[in-house]
Amino acid sequence: MGDQRFDPLLEMMQREGLEAVAFVPGANFRRIFIRDFHLMERPLVIIVPVEGEPVAIVPALEMASFEPLKFPGPVFAWRDEEGYAAAFERAAAALPRLASAKTFGLEAQRMRAFEHMALQRVFPEAGFTDAHGAISSIRLRKTADEIAKLKEAIRISEAALEATLGEVREGLTEREVESILVRQMFAHGAHGLAFEPIVAAGDNSAQPHAQARADYRIRRGDALLFDFGASYEGYNADITRTFFVGEVSEHDRAFYDTVLAANERGKAVTRAGVSANHVDDAVQKVLEGSQFAAFIRHKTGHGLGLDVHEAPQIMRGNDAVLEAGMVFTVEPGLYRHGECGVRIEDDVVVTEDGVECLTSFPRELRIVG
Repeated sequence: MGDQRFDPLLEMMQREGLEAVAFVPGANFRRIFIRDFHLMERPLVIIVPVEGEPVAIVPALEMASFEPLKFPGPVFAWRDEEGYAAAFERAAAALPRLASAKTFGLEAQRMRAFEHMALQRVFPEAGFTDAHGAISSIRLRKTADEIAKLKEAIRISEAALEATLGEVREGLTEREVESILVRQMFAHGAHGLAFEPIVAAGDNSAQPHAQARADYRIRRGDALLFDFGASYEGYNADITRTFFVGEVSEHDRAFYDTVLAANERGKAVTRAGVSANHVDDAVQKVLEGSQFAAFIRHKTGHGLGLDVHEAPQIMRGNDAVLEAGMVFTVEPGLYRHGECGVRIEDDVVVTEDGVECLTSFPRELRIVG
């Protein structure tokens, strides 16, 4: 093909025995082309055969944005009034070897049904398969440039959190604190939000994926949990810190210290060559060996990069071996339903002899407000 941008994808296809892959705008698209397009009602699909030129099916209104990508194969544009069916037919005609491909990989967690059906119509004999994990594997090991962008997203996030804490006080609603946090992220240079932030106080902090409430005012003694991240040039931070408002009981302090010990243990055992199972097992054993074992709700972490949740999944049963350059979260938590939740989340990159923690915001228990 001669376009080095596709080399990691082609190497993966040869390794996995895939005759072709098709993908749509998203993290894998952005990893190859350094830019993205919105997923919308107009399909934009790239088809890459393991041999020969790739083809692109592109809405005509996106062509001005697509042309700077210098796509190395034919591009079949289509207009709204004519529909996309003919463009898919022309793409299939340009790829006659794929008419009976037995291993045609799709991004099954990203591609919509109507795009799959359009491909199926023009390649009726092809054997489509879920290759989402294989395609996404091109993003497993981050480059130095990717690490630099993640560090900047994290720097922005941590600066915004510190600024937000300076405005927190009893009587504010969770929604008001959330709006302060969002404002501070953009004020400190965020290009976007990695995801809708979680700001949860009191009993709401015991919901791992809580939503900020407009009708609950923060009270003295509440846990106050922030799970959030800025996005910078497409790369996402994902940080969680839990604080207490005004004061903390001895029981809640022990609760917090247990999570902190699990967080520290997860980072201590991480290095290239160990499995994701090994890291999660070490973290869970700290929680399980405590008086709070009944309040465990989830695994240790997940990969992080262009997607907020991507491979590797740091959980028991995942024997995938960690490699230098992989980035993931270490985020143990404990949740007493209806009372209090604590989660402490760091973003780390695996090195040959250990781990580099990309997050630096202090983890020791802190009283705010």
